[in-house]
Amino acid sequence: MVVDSKDPDLSKLELHNVPGGAETFELAAKFCYGTNFEITTRNVAHLHCIAEYLEMTDDYREENLISRTETYLNEIVVQSLEKSVEVLCSCEGLNSMAEDIGILDRCIDAIAMNASKEQLVSGLARLECDGETGKLKLGCQDWWLEDLSVLKIDIYQRVIAAMRRTGVRSDSITASIIHYAQMSLKGIEKRQAWDSSMVIGDEQRLVIETLVGLLSTEKITSVPLSFLFGMLRMAIVVDAALGCKLELERRIGFQLDMASLDDLLIPSLQNSDSVFDVDTVHRILVNFLQRVEEEDSEESSKCGYESDGLKSPSHDAILKVRRLMDGYLAEIAPDPYLKLPKFMAIIELLPDYARLIEDGLYRAVDIYLKAHPSLTESECKRLCKLIDCSKLSQEASNHAAQNDRLPVQMAVRVLYFEQLRLKSSLSGSSADGFFSQRMISSSGAPSLAVSPRDNYASLRRENRELKLEISRMRVRLSELEKEQAFMKQGMRDNKSGEHGRAFFASLSRGIGRIGIFGQGHGQQQKSTRKSQGSEGKHRRRQRRSV
Repeated sequence: MVVDSKDPDLSKLELHNVPGGAETFELAAKFCYGTNFEITTRNVAHLHCIAEYLEMTDDYREENLISRTETYLNEIVVQSLEKSVEVLCSCEGLNSMAEDIGILDRCIDAIAMNASKEQLVSGLARLECDGETGKLKLGCQDWWLEDLSVLKIDIYQRVIAAMRRTGVRSDSITASIIHYAQMSLKGIEKRQAWDSSMVIGDEQRLVIETLVGLLSTEKITSVPLSFLFGMLRMAIVVDAALGCKLELERRIGFQLDMASLDDLLIPSLQNSDSVFDVDTVHRILVNFLQRVEEEDSEESSKCGYESDGLKSPSHDAILKVRRLMDGYLAEIAPDPYLKLPKFMAIIELLPDYARLIEDGLYRAVDIYLKAHPSLTESECKRLCKLIDCSKLSQEASNHAAQNDRLPVQMAVRVLYFEQLRLKSSLSGSSADGFFSQRMISSSGAPSLAVSPRDNYASLRRENRELKLEISRMRVRLSELEKEQAFMKQGMRDNKSGEHGRAFFASLSRGIGRIGIFGQGHGQQQKSTRKSQGSEGKHRRRQRRSV
């Protein structure tokens, strides 16, 4: 630069964009003048970059600074996962220089290779230990999770991609992503409590969107549901991209039957909206029902009509989700800001066969009506039409018949179905019809139009109705036993006062009724007695005359 300069009185040079700044330039100058210093993981990247910047190749001196740093990288850094991570962390202020000369790629590939080797070694150790104590089964594997959590999100994304290429286990990658999210987002939350600048919000949003993108290639069941709900809440708070939130909702929807009620209670951030985010839960439920339809279509295509609906995992899952959604509806119903269309949309999503008993839905609707007294009569009717009164239990039916908050039409429907149940229980036609239907269905040809799910639901419904009929017959039997006991008591007390006269009067009426059924025989006896009496009188007259 001095030679190229045309200024004869040059006394000062300006070096622009020196990698590592003045401190790193001073180390390069010490190297030129023979001053000893140590090359470490913290300065090797800076030294290598400035050596490239200053063209300190072996053409000017053997074992120049470029050669020295190359040797350190190859023999020390690349052989260790921890040291590779430390070098990556030290490359923050080097801009694009470290990328151009290949330091980042070398360290990233080294991390992936060392993680793959460690995975192989730990796998062999577990195989040796399984026959003895088995203590190493969850031992030192994946110890590098803590090391990767200090990387910047863009570098971490490249490290995970390299690990996938080298064959690192999927569960290890998932565990690393979860640990990275817990560490990085927790730190950002602490800083955000003191500093509300938009920079932290952008950083948080970038971390969430990147991690969700990394999870998109993993198996759905390999990611814990609690982590997905936590990420979804964070994505809503930082207003992440729509695709990010939809991906989380899709993954949650595929495991909704494993969720708890607390997981679904996602707060709403809109001031004028309801307390809880009902729209998000609605989309999650839609994803779950799509998964059920896909599983059913796959089963029907594989097994045809031979598939056993009672053993299908989707049926158990949808029953669990039905109970979960009934509880969710009861939790959000007291919210005075919850609009009726949103409340009804959740109810209408679940198919009819998912609700074998409507008690939970009735409870949620009753709570909503109590919390929203300003509903019009037409709105109450629309809401109560969603309840199938024939699926209410005896206790719920009794409560509904006396509930003033319900429309008159629903109370009439409840009483109508109760009347049908009572009539069928007294006549005994319900149980006989049930068993005859079962016998016909078992002996006759099966209907191909009935799906396994509908068959399963109908069997459960018939079983429930049979139990109700049996309980009603037990009540009726107990009443008859009480009447019999009362009659026996009356027979014991027949000698005393009015009770005795009343008993004999009732007894005579009973005998009179018995005589009604045998009028012909009674008349014959009566005529026989009259003829015998007249013959006796005639004989007595004959004797007196003699």
